[in-house]
Amino acid sequence: MKIAQNYKIWFSISLAVMILGLVMALTSGINFGIDFTGGTMMQFKIGQEFTVEEVRELIAQFELDPDIVHAGTDSMEVIIKTKKDLSNQERMDIFEVFKQKYNLEDIDFREAQQFGASVGEEITNRALISIVLASIGMLIYITFRFNSIKFGAAAIIALIHDTLIVLSIYAIVKIPVNSSVIAAILTIVGYSINDTIVVFDRLRENLKYKKKETHFEIADTSIKQTLTRSINTSLTTLLVIGCLFIFGVESIREFALPLLAGVITGTYSSIFIASPVWALSNSIGKAQ
Repeated sequence: MKIAQNYKIWFSISLAVMILGLVMALTSGINFGIDFTGGTMMQFKIGQEFTVEEVRELIAQFELDPDIVHAGTDSMEVIIKTKKDLSNQERMDIFEVFKQKYNLEDIDFREAQQFGASVGEEITNRALISIVLASIGMLIYITFRFNSIKFGAAAIIALIHDTLIVLSIYAIVKIPVNSSVIAAILTIVGYSINDTIVVFDRLRENLKYKKKETHFEIADTSIKQTLTRSINTSLTTLLVIGCLFIFGVESIREFALPLLAGVITGTYSSIFIASPVWALSNSIGKAQ
């Protein structure tokens, strides 16, 4: 098994996905969700059980392309968000449909508000700051733990890789990018670095006993020794997240989807990116 030694293949695959994502983002744009574009929010008390699909069909005539979630302590209220800036009359027309369908009263119109893109910008800025600070902290921690900045640099490159791949997938598939994606990416960063450190631990151990082997050979041995653990851990995690995606409500699915992509990407980077980057950096340094 020569995973590290075939690093050009894995780097090329990742680069191709990123380039495709960039091309799609530049040509047709990223499908930003309501949190980033602004729009209108309405909340109605329905007073009985309902499904998101039922509500979506009910308001299909208004062409809102909405985000719909359950609300209230008993989940019998609905929150509808749309990118459109609806007038008071348009809101009342939508509520009228609910009044007829569920026999509601005027008091069941809980609230309505317009919101701008500033909320999404604030979330993004704070997320970027969090990622930068976390990356610096991880770089320092891994450098001291493994007594080499090359371990830390390889881990950070893998984290950047994971973030860019997830964003590229969203750009390619045109999935709405909302605040849940930001939260998921922060979660992915923690998951990915944990898997990478497991491989690095084995790398450090093998460095002590396989001094006659090249860094690429040591990396391949370490990957092979931890491969079963990495795959089994990821499959278990994917099973849980998959259940959330399949059986969860729409708001949970929006969070579970980037997690699914992130776990797969994080596992891929731990095996095919982080260790080969470490081996490559040591080989270049040795050659110089």
